[in-house]
Amino acid sequence: MRIGELAATVGVTPRTVRHYHHEGLLPEPVRLANGYRDYTLRHAVVLARIKRLTELGLGLAEVRDVLADDAGRDLVEVLEELDQDLARQEDAIRERRARLRTLLQTEGELPADAPLSPELAALFARTVPPAGSPTAARDREMLALIDTGAAPEERRRLLATLATVVTSPDAMALAHEAYALLDSLAGVDPDDPRVDEAAHRLVACVPRELRADAAAIDLDEDSGFLRALYADVDPAQGEAFRRALRILAERAA
Repeated sequence: MRIGELAATVGVTPRTVRHYHHEGLLPEPVRLANGYRDYTLRHAVVLARIKRLTELGLGLAEVRDVLADDAGRDLVEVLEELDQDLARQEDAIRERRARLRTLLQTEGELPADAPLSPELAALFARTVPPAGSPTAARDREMLALIDTGAAPEERRRLLATLATVVTSPDAMALAHEAYALLDSLAGVDPDDPRVDEAAHRLVACVPRELRADAAAIDLDEDSGFLRALYADVDPAQGEAFRRALRILAERAA
């Protein structure tokens, strides 16, 4: 392949190819008798890899390190990895499009916490949080945070479990009672007797399928997430969360 053909195959410009040669990222090909570079399929594979890595936000120095790790690997290995990368991209694109479809199909104004995954949007559509409950609003924010930050499989498992909970009137009544109890702790002393009651109510709200996950949470307050959570709630509410996690850990042990 000539440089223009290589560039067109990968979707870059010949100038970009020359720049990668200059930076030492793309090996120089052999030259034909007429002086033209003769690029091979491996050059196209490496160039595509460089393009993918830079699109992910890696700097050229970081790209160089990644490519160094590929040294000595045969073409099949590199092509298989590129195929896996593309498959992950396709999955991510499908999920983004599904979120967009959910938003486009929403009647009226979009919710304040949009965009959400289709699973969480469906979950929210099936639940009516207690009006005026700060704890219920925070609960939805935490679910939206998990929806964004959790690994896809873990997120789907969590939301599938919660979807079974919201179909149970008893479970939803228990959750509303927990919201009301936690709301009542705003501004009270952490030693208030209601704190212990709220902790046990929280434990009762955790689905059986998720109790092992909750019990495995590191109770060390230096952990970033817990520290942020406790800073975002009143001291008595934070104490209720601490006690609930402690109870779950003790039961699991």
